This record gives sequence, structure tokens and C-alpha cells, in this order.
Amino acid sequence: MRSPNWKSVLACAAFVISAGIAFASDGGGSVYPAGVETVMPGMLPGPGATLFEEFTNFYQANELTGSNGKALLPGFHLRVGAVAPRVLHNWGVHLLGGTLVSAAAFPYVYVHLDAPFGAGSKAGFSNPDLGLAYIAYATGNVHWYYGMDLYTPGFSYTKDALVNIGQHNFADSAVGAFTWRPNRERTEVSSKLQYIFNYTNPATNYRSGNEFVWEFDSMRNVSKTVALGFNGFYDQQTTADTMNWLQYLDGNFGRTMQIGPEIRCHFKHYAMALKYEKDFLTENRPVGNSLWLQFGIPLPSHREE
Repeated sequence: MRSPNWKSVLACAAFVISAGIAFASDGGGSVYPAGVETVMPGMLPGPGATLFEEFTNFYQANELTGSNGKALLPGFHLRVGAVAPRVLHNWGVHLLGGTLVSAAAFPYVYVHLDAPFGAGSKAGFSNPDLGLAYIAYATGNVHWYYGMDLYTPGFSYTKDALVNIGQHNFADSAVGAFTWRPNRERTEVSSKLQYIFNYTNPATNYRSGNEFVWEFDSMRNVSKTVALGFNGFYDQQTTADTMNWLQYLDGNFGRTMQIGPEIRCHFKHYAMALKYEKDFLTENRPVGNSLWLQFGIPLPSHREE
């Protein structure tokens, strides 16, 4: 039997996506929590408005896959909980036919890992996600934006730790999203696309490959306040991992797809969503499932007349 790639095992063991951010060790990880942006991702606050969002996520995995998509080893159990507040603000500045929006998210994550090579737990703040500049548009029942995100290193990192919270590198991302609400806004179809450029971890000289991430949802109102549908994402690593500027083994290419049901409730001043996502087509990642509870509420702010 082929022996496990222990570097990949340890890297994947520390990988999970959680409510507004990911935590990971070098290799197999991501700074972005694919699956988080499936609630009307193309709709941003209007000019002068501020939106507060909160994301709560529970993730569990009992299997770890290698490059062939098959389980690497038995006795792998990963449990993660996370909460992440996020604030978005539209500055009311007109630019390129749209308006300028900025955002910031600061996730707090707890992880517990049991595996044949060890066990450990840790809690702390993960990689902040800074939406430096989005240009937002709205025409009829179509909303969309494009812009740039910056991910900074996590607040707590130990080079040789079995479990770390957050990648220890910078990354930036070109991002765009749209939300279409036809049928008098009773139907919603949305997608968010981004390409993430990862940079080198200075503590290890390890650089995770770049990623393409597609998030999506399709919803239908069944009443004035309740919508039902499905959501998910596809995350594909597009370039190889490197160590000391050389390709690491076979490149340690990661891939995951998740899909599952979503229910959303709209009230007068806020909205809540409950959604479930299950892993498919996974390579060099844990295989598990994710439960999300998230809400958004507008904050008092100046709005343009």
C-alpha cells in the first residue's frame, strides 16, 4: 500500500473553512472560506449605508483525501466552530459608473483535531479579510460588483504546531459577484467568482498555490418572508505549492465542491439564513460537512437623498 504523504497529511489536517475565514497549515489550505458568500452576494449596501453581518459555522470531517481523492488514513476527526463579524460600508463616492464600497471581517475560530499522528485544540483569531475597494452597481433587478480583497496573516502562528489558526501569509484576490432577482424579486440567482493569489509563508518558505473559487445559490420565495433553495461552491487550486521556490512533490493541488439546501428569512430590518453544505470531488482536503447560520442588519448611517 502506498505510504501517506505526511506533509500533505499534516497540511490537510489543519485545513478547514469557517465562517468568514479559513485556518490552515502550509499546503492544502486557503485564506478564504469558500461557501460563506451564498446569500445574495452581488447586493451591497446603497450609497451612505452600512451593513453588519455575522457568520457562525460548524464544520466536521472524518476523512482526509490525497491527490487521487481517496482516503489517506483512518482515525481522522476534525471539528471546527467559528464566528465572524463583518462590516460593509458604501462611501457614496461615484466611480466608474458605480459607487465605492469597503468591507472588513475578523473571524474567531476554535478547532479540535484527533488523528493517528496526534491530537490538539486551539482557539484564536484567523486571517482578517479586508475588502479594500468594491465598485457596486444596481440596474433594475440586477445587482453586481467587482473589486479587490486583501487577506493578512492570522494573529497566532507557531511554525511546528500540529494545529494553527490561519494561514501565515498574505494573499490578495480579484473578485466579482452578481445577484439577479426576476419574477418581481420572488426568484434569486447569484454567483460570486474570485481568483486568489497566495504569497510565501516567511516562516517556512512554503507557498500555497493560487485558487479559483466559484460560489452560487438559487432561491425561490415560498412566502413574503421565507425563501428556499440550494447553495454551494467549487474551489480549485490552479498552480502548484512550492517549498523554497521549488514545486512541492506533485504540487499538492487541492479541490473541493460543496452543495446543499438553504433557507432564508427576511424581516423588516434584517435577514437570516440557515444553510448546509456537503463536500464532494475532494482532493488533498478533508471530507466533511458544514452548517452555517448567518444574519445581516443595516446600521444607522447617513444615506444620500
